[in-house]
Amino acid sequence: MKLTCDAGHFGQMHYLCTMENTINEEGKWKVLSTEYLIRRPWLTARRDVAQLPDGRINPEYYVLEYPDWVNIIALTEDGQVILERQYRHGLGNTCYELPCGVIEKGETPLHAAQRELLEETGYAGGEWKHLMDLSPNPATSNNMAHSFVATGVRRVAGQSLDPTEDISVHLVSQDFVKELLLNNQILQALMAAPLFRYFFAGNL
Repeated sequence: MKLTCDAGHFGQMHYLCTMENTINEEGKWKVLSTEYLIRRPWLTARRDVAQLPDGRINPEYYVLEYPDWVNIIALTEDGQVILERQYRHGLGNTCYELPCGVIEKGETPLHAAQRELLEETGYAGGEWKHLMDLSPNPATSNNMAHSFVATGVRRVAGQSLDPTEDISVHLVSQDFVKELLLNNQILQALMAAPLFRYFFAGNL
C-alpha cells in the first residue's frame, strides 16, 4: 500500500494524504439465481443464492436495491449553512438534515444535487465541488450516496416540494452545525459523515 502526504493544517497538524485504491472485488461471490420479492418505486428487494469462492453456498441472501442518493453541504454568500428539518417516519423523529434526494434516471450526481437543493430550499448558483461517496450499507444495499459542497449559493426561488414532503429550511452558523455533530444531533449517518469530513479537511 502506498501513502503519500503533504503538510497542511488541522489544529496544529494536518496532512492531506493520497493512497492507492484498496477497494476491489477480491472474494466476490457468484450469484447462482435471483428472485425479486417486491418491486415498488421506493423499495426493491431480492433474494440471491450465491456461491462463495471456496464453493460454499449461501442459499438465502437479501439485497435492497435503491437508486443512488445525493447530499449537499450548502453555504450561502455570507457563510451560513443551509439545513432542513423534516419528519422521518422510519425513526419517528424530526431532525436536522442536509438537503438531499434521489438521482433520477439520466441525471449525473452533480445535476441531481443542484436540482434537489433548488427544489427543497430555493437556493442555487455558487461553486460546487464533489466531497465524497459513501455506501449506505454495503452488506445489504446496492446504491451509493454522493456528497457535494456548494459555496456562495443564493435564494432564487421558493420551495418546490413533492406532495408528501414537509421541509422547513434553516440558515445556521458553522459553529451551530459543529455543536449538532458533537452532541449527536445529526442522526442521519450519510449526512454526519460528509459534515465531519468537511470540517476535518481544514474548514474548522
